[in-house]
Amino acid sequence: MSSLVWFRRDLRATDNKALFQAALEATDGLIGLFVITPQQWKSHDDADCKVKFWLDNLRELSLTLAKYRIPLRIETCDSYAEVPDVITKFAQAHHCDSLYFNREYEVHEVRRDNLVSQECESGGIAVRRFHDRVLVSPHEIKTKEGKFYSVFTPYRKVWETKVHDWAVSVGSPKKQPESGLEASEIPTQIAGFDFKDCHNDAWKPGEKAALTRLKQFSQNNIEGYSEARNIPSVDGTSFLSPYLAAGVISPRQCLNEALATEGEAAEQEGAKQWISELCWRDFYTHVMVAVPRVSMHQPFKLKTNALNWRTDSADFEAWANGQTGYPIVDAGMRQLNQTGWMHNRLRMVTAMFLTKHLLIDWRKGERYFMQKLIDGDLSANNGGWQWSASTGTDSVPYFRIFNPFSQSKRFDVEGAFIKQMCPELRRVPSAALHDPKKLSKVIEEKGLEYPDFVVDYKEGRERALAAFKSLT
Repeated sequence: MSSLVWFRRDLRATDNKALFQAALEATDGLIGLFVITPQQWKSHDDADCKVKFWLDNLRELSLTLAKYRIPLRIETCDSYAEVPDVITKFAQAHHCDSLYFNREYEVHEVRRDNLVSQECESGGIAVRRFHDRVLVSPHEIKTKEGKFYSVFTPYRKVWETKVHDWAVSVGSPKKQPESGLEASEIPTQIAGFDFKDCHNDAWKPGEKAALTRLKQFSQNNIEGYSEARNIPSVDGTSFLSPYLAAGVISPRQCLNEALATEGEAAEQEGAKQWISELCWRDFYTHVMVAVPRVSMHQPFKLKTNALNWRTDSADFEAWANGQTGYPIVDAGMRQLNQTGWMHNRLRMVTAMFLTKHLLIDWRKGERYFMQKLIDGDLSANNGGWQWSASTGTDSVPYFRIFNPFSQSKRFDVEGAFIKQMCPELRRVPSAALHDPKKLSKVIEEKGLEYPDFVVDYKEGRERALAAFKSLT
């Protein structure tokens, strides 16, 4: 009997716990399986560029698995509801008596996986699940009272005591005997998704590309990461988020690389800061598991459901299209629309602008980001939006509202990023980009085609403060 490994968002052969164990324990060959669910992906607002990235990485994964004599097969069905039947029938047709897969933690995915397990086991197929997407299992970190942590700092203190035991990487899978089964051809198009405007060139697919980028970051950029990570005009971040979201690289590989770098310079703040970002990734998954409603369009702070959000479609469109009149906000949104990615500092700035200055529901912004991001990840995206909107766990206090002009003055001093993404502002002196009065004057004097402010900063701020104060 053969064994079956079910790939999802773990599109790599190295340091893949389910794959490694399946290959180790298989007695008569191993088959890889990926199930395409177009309607489900569309209902989850998965971006065109993200789905294309999955397909490109599946193609690379298939080639890699072939070296270990593990054929990668593709099955397609509309939704998660059909997956249990698809997998069970596939396993039976190919004489597989065991199924291996890595856990996912979102509500719909957990329900799907439980149903798959039930149906397989009732059909005599043994099921093995593994924690792989996170560094430490969400169930492993609890308070002394056995409850989950809702504040990051105490969570991280416990996480740091456990992460070294959990973050042990596994190697490449054991080579299998010839199965005689051909790998499936990876599709180039998926119904309901349009790839013609996807600009994924910045992220070459495959494990080799991901590991090369990780190594380059650790050697060239991690030392200055603490400061450079906030400057959108420089390559100060790792740019690994699409690979992590698709599982082309494991969080353990990232952590171990950072630890090796940190070991060379014990006081290096860059490595410590980057490890902290990996911890945030675990934390938001931990919160999603502990409070499932956050992945079901509900705030962590339930009282914020009473907020009187505005439903101004014109304001939302101005924000979405990068036409708010606030240069740093517009630059960030245009980066997202044009590349499928946005610098993390700008994710906070643009999210807070929508939820505070425009007082538009964070759920609309969260959905828009997911529909655009190549690295769209529910827990991270939801956590970031609820942090910015002051509706989430350990979120920014409602009265802390980023001033877009202060943000650009601090993190884009020369206006290099703004002028790159907003070419109509190239003739504006840098100082004017960070001062609303000077900006308006220069735009008028030079006759530049740039929109007026969609909202007055002070008026928007006072409106947000009044709305949140009404909840107390």
